[in-house]
Amino acid sequence: MQTADNQISNLLVENGLLKDRDLQEIMLVAKNAGISFYDVIIDKNIVTDETLGQMVAASTGYPFVILSKTAIPDELFHVTPEKVARRLKVIAFARDQTSIKLAMVNPNNKAVIAAFAKKTKANIIPYFATEKDIHNALRMFRKDLQVVCDNLLKDEINKSNTLTSDEAPITKIVDLMVNYAYDDKASDIHIEPEEKNSLIRFRIDGLLHDVLRVPKILHDRIIARIKVLSRLRTDEHLSAQDGKMKIKLQEENLDIRVSILPVTDGEKVVLRLLPSKSSQFTLTNLGLSDRDLVKVNKAIGKSYGMVLSTGPTGSGKTTIIYTILKLINIRERNITTIEDPVEYRIAGANQIQVNPKTNLTFAAGLRSILRQDPNIIFVGEIRDNETAGIAVDAALTGHLVLTTLHTNDAATAIPRLIDMKVEPFLVASTVNLIIAQRLVRKICEMCKTPINIPLSTLSQYFPLPMIKNNLGEQPQYTVFKGKGCKICRNTGYSGRVGLFEVLEVSNEIKKLITGKNDAETITRQAVKEGMKTMTEDGLDKIARGVTSLEEVIRVTKVESS
Repeated sequence: MQTADNQISNLLVENGLLKDRDLQEIMLVAKNAGISFYDVIIDKNIVTDETLGQMVAASTGYPFVILSKTAIPDELFHVTPEKVARRLKVIAFARDQTSIKLAMVNPNNKAVIAAFAKKTKANIIPYFATEKDIHNALRMFRKDLQVVCDNLLKDEINKSNTLTSDEAPITKIVDLMVNYAYDDKASDIHIEPEEKNSLIRFRIDGLLHDVLRVPKILHDRIIARIKVLSRLRTDEHLSAQDGKMKIKLQEENLDIRVSILPVTDGEKVVLRLLPSKSSQFTLTNLGLSDRDLVKVNKAIGKSYGMVLSTGPTGSGKTTIIYTILKLINIRERNITTIEDPVEYRIAGANQIQVNPKTNLTFAAGLRSILRQDPNIIFVGEIRDNETAGIAVDAALTGHLVLTTLHTNDAATAIPRLIDMKVEPFLVASTVNLIIAQRLVRKICEMCKTPINIPLSTLSQYFPLPMIKNNLGEQPQYTVFKGKGCKICRNTGYSGRVGLFEVLEVSNEIKKLITGKNDAETITRQAVKEGMKTMTEDGLDKIARGVTSLEEVIRVTKVESS
């Protein structure tokens, strides 16, 4: 959305969707998170992209078009090369004998209109469309990666009547893989050698998708290209190697973490994409409720103590800590982190990479950090008794410590720390807050559709009291699912959001910890004090149409009552 923030905010206030007193708070959230005002209001469900587009179009006097609901002829879409359309954020979507209708993020751009008129020799009628809608439409008409690569290889064969690894357009294939993965919001690219092919898979929203197969003779050349870009040894094929590389995309310079491992049929590569946009989260768009936000803000507002983020691998623990660090990162504070690996750079923070070869472990690094006059410390993960003890001591002596643990729920973090030889009274004195989470896929907004589920079906997966407390009592409930479309690769899902369990360590819970009570007792007390379990948070997100019943069941694995 290239509409100015002040124009958007004025429209929201004028239309009664936003009050003046809330405006400054949203502006502050956007500034602290390093994201646009538009992104914050969409995340907070103040307005939908479509409604905002209608308001902007009405205020500018241009007609409004929703491309996702418009049938665009293929031949018209290709009037403009995809790269040009992406750069200018325009799409031709309809025409008659004398004119072409052009969807634009900036319909005031006379130069673009004149260029289109000259190229097409038609009268150009500008329409306003949102940036998000144009981006989605471009994705719908994008050629399949397999088709693009097959055409590249066919062109090479036509030139020389054969295909050899030396002549293949390896650089283009690698660049295409990365560009398509970035555009699909993939977190990882897997390049796997098979008996006859090299298989490329993208991890999108936590699940792997086959996207490309190329002849096996190209596999080694693709791996060699990646090794060159990440400055790894090209003559080493029997040992694991790790590195980093940077690819220049139209949107940004993309950092990529590289892992190479020898397997039966050759070398397998996993590329972890680290786009700067992925670090531009707010606590709201991660999925925290307003009630839990209050607890988190209270805990991180303290100058000492410990905030724990818990969950299994890949549940977003580190992401929420990074988001919190950005919120409390001001020039007057010294923030120092020790991580393995350092995934995103935090401006103004001192970030240390664990290096066992030089004995720079979490414990050793943490000791050194304490001599660096820190205000806030982030320990990537508490893995052993020594690190746990030092982290607790740091939290006890006037530092705010943020860290992660592998536990299944919030309360289990307490006995886990005690198992690491931390005295119960020290755990009770230092831990301010425990955030447990899982990631679920969000229903695709483009193909979301309501469905009715009877109480009898819901009660197979959730206890009746939980259903009634969170959804009310009725014979059937309206929930949502995605039908599947080109935007979401026919999965019905697009993006992910967290299910959270935020346990605030109250005076009563401190007594339970000191008395060495088990996790179940602590959970009961926390629920009594108002904590929502992850399963309850899942039910709430089902009711609001954020995610589906199947996703919550898959991630929380709730048992029938």
